[in-house]
Amino acid sequence: QVQLVESGGGLVQPGGSLRLSCVASGFIFSFYGMSWYRQAPGKERELVATSTGGSTNYADSVKGRFTISRDNAKNTVYLQMNSLKPEDTAVYYCNRRPPAASWGQGTQVTVSS
Repeated sequence: QVQLVESGGGLVQPGGSLRLSCVASGFIFSFYGMSWYRQAPGKERELVATSTGGSTNYADSVKGRFTISRDNAKNTVYLQMNSLKPEDTAVYYCNRRPPAASWGQGTQVTVSS
C-alpha cells in the first residue's frame, strides 16, 4: 500500500530555512504528480506546492520562498523553505496527485524566535 514518510522539520528562527523530504513507496512514483500540504493548529489542511509533469505551482502565501523538487530515482519529493515566517508553523505532509487515502505522520515545522 501507499506509504509516505516525511522528515526534515524542526524549530527555526524567522528568516531561516529548512528542507523537507518525503520518501514514497507502494506506487510508481514517476507516474504521479506530488504535493506538499500543511496543517496549522485549529486550521484545515492546505495545499502548499505541487509538482506535476514539468511544472510546479505554489500557494500565494509561499510563492517565491518555497521550492518543490523531486528525485524519481529515489522516490523522494523535497520542499526547500526559505525566509520562513511564524505563520509557516504547521505539520507538513506530502501526498501524490490525486491524493492517496493514507497520509504519512507529517513533520513539524515551528518558526519562532
